[in-house]
Amino acid sequence: MRLLHVIGKRFSRNKLSVLGTITILLLIMVAALAPFLAPYDPTSIDVHHVLSPPNLKHPLGTDELGRDLLSRIIWGSRISLKVGFVAVGISVLIGIVIGALAGFYGGLIDAILMRFVDIMLAFPTFFLILAVISILEQNIFTIMVVIGITSWMDVARLVRAEFLSLKEKDFVSAARAVGASDKRLIFNHILPNALSPVFVAATFGVAGAILIESGLSFLGLGVQPPDPSWGNILTAGKDNIEVAWWLSFFPGFAILITVLSYNLVGEGLRDALDPRLWEAEKY
Repeated sequence: MRLLHVIGKRFSRNKLSVLGTITILLLIMVAALAPFLAPYDPTSIDVHHVLSPPNLKHPLGTDELGRDLLSRIIWGSRISLKVGFVAVGISVLIGIVIGALAGFYGGLIDAILMRFVDIMLAFPTFFLILAVISILEQNIFTIMVVIGITSWMDVARLVRAEFLSLKEKDFVSAARAVGASDKRLIFNHILPNALSPVFVAATFGVAGAILIESGLSFLGLGVQPPDPSWGNILTAGKDNIEVAWWLSFFPGFAILITVLSYNLVGEGLRDALDPRLWEAEKY
């Protein structure tokens, strides 16, 4: 508990990271309360208010079909956050398994797994996702899974590095001496001590996944209309950029704020969890 207190105290010193955390919590609340916060049905068409600029009835304006932009952005936050959390969950799980096996056993297993990681890193992630998405059915489940299984390499390398260091520590040697199995050593002794960089990578990963989903939807390969996502709202903005600036500005601003907030939180966690900075503060 004292360790958590120290980490929380160090994190709270970074005002931008605290602001990012508050913003993320607000976004999560907005997504969870979308049915109550959205003033209109996000798919409801109103031909009498096509491409209306921001006004009292529609605070953020309407799109080319007369749909309320504020409602669509609020509902779109659900898609973006869902993709971010689920995709990162998949990538972290895969990365932990591969990184733990490579770092703990070393030798041939490490060589094979790391060469596989190198092969995956050789492919540009976004173009690899584009290739897979273009073949499979385009729905939210496919997007989450594909982003997850193409984004785990950095986590695997982080976990491997931690395992290579931690497996030589005295507490692991002591556990091995009393007959602890490999499974117990990995999951009970080493992995809990190797998760700090994973939390940081996961935070940055959520921001990356949201950007990827928005990019896919913008290209028409992500969430399909009439379901709203920030990316496909931007597509409508591109098609009407000369007459409806609000269709590009507001969803783009939502993406900017969300990604920036996750990056700020990730930087704060990285500093708060870095033991080298703890030592530096003593002097």
